[in-house]
Amino acid sequence: MSVTTVMLAGVGGQGTILAGDVLAKVAVAEGLEVKLSEVHGMAQRGGSVDTIVRFGDAVYAPVIDPGVADHLIAFEVIEGARALPMLRPGGRLVVNRRMIAPLPVLSGDLPEPEDLEPALRAAGAVLLDAEALACEAGSPRSANVVLLGAASYGLPFAESTWKTVIEGRVPKRTVDANLRAFQLGRDACAEGVCEL
Repeated sequence: MSVTTVMLAGVGGQGTILAGDVLAKVAVAEGLEVKLSEVHGMAQRGGSVDTIVRFGDAVYAPVIDPGVADHLIAFEVIEGARALPMLRPGGRLVVNRRMIAPLPVLSGDLPEPEDLEPALRAAGAVLLDAEALACEAGSPRSANVVLLGAASYGLPFAESTWKTVIEGRVPKRTVDANLRAFQLGRDACAEGVCEL
């Protein structure tokens, strides 16, 4: 297997690091070599958080250049637009429809970005409301796992491996809700519910 690169882009508090860890553990469980890189920035203050997971038979570096990521999982639309140059032409893009306004927008120094969803859709994005699906699963905080479910539909791993890793990685009291969240995200893409 050649090297596959997945970039997860979000802001602090959205669970991007946990999602990257789950993805890395899934790849290891399926016998692949994995390299993981995280950039936290001002994560605790709502700043950008990028995680790159690379897996394959032999992976030599955890970082990438623009235009290399095979998959981009964006936890909100602004981060999806910001990270878009990292995606290779024809790469797979899964985006949560949520927008988290950055501090300059909240303070009124900059206007709220417009037309991000149409631009992402033009880039081939699969858009879904991960928060709504997480609430349906019974855990509003599991939007990150919904996004993993949606992304898993295009990744080469067994559904059973995903579920086993999720069970072992999330807090025990949230296992059932997270497994439902994963399945709802996966089903949304499998059934064409995700907006293309």
